[in-house]
Amino acid sequence: MKILEESKGKWPEVLPGVLWAYRTTTKTSTGKTPFSLVYKAEVLLSVEIGEPSMRYMHATEEANGEELRVNLDFLEERKEVPFIRMTAQKQMIERYYNRKANLRYFKIEDFVLKKVFWSTKAANAGKLHPNWEGPYRV
Repeated sequence: MKILEESKGKWPEVLPGVLWAYRTTTKTSTGKTPFSLVYKAEVLLSVEIGEPSMRYMHATEEANGEELRVNLDFLEERKEVPFIRMTAQKQMIERYYNRKANLRYFKIEDFVLKKVFWSTKAANAGKLHPNWEGPYRV
């Protein structure tokens, strides 16, 4: 609790840096950064400006304009790549779930139990109240 109280005053100072880090980190699902998906361009980090890198040294106004024109030419393709990656990730999650899922098929005259959810429990039902109702015949 004491740690939370001490860090509470620092949040306004730390939050912009945390948001910047989140927005400039490549996400697994899309393969892109949120910044590049919104602004259609990669960000030039402040570290690259302080320490000259090849990317910073070649960043001129003419090169930047040329890069923007090339990006506009490939805009549709750039939109499709994250969509394809997200679809592939969803399919991978679905395959994993289906491998782990334990499907059961019921026949007529089988007995089954019905799960009791919090919304359908009686008002006076406590922690030790049964989680299942039944048996019911299919």
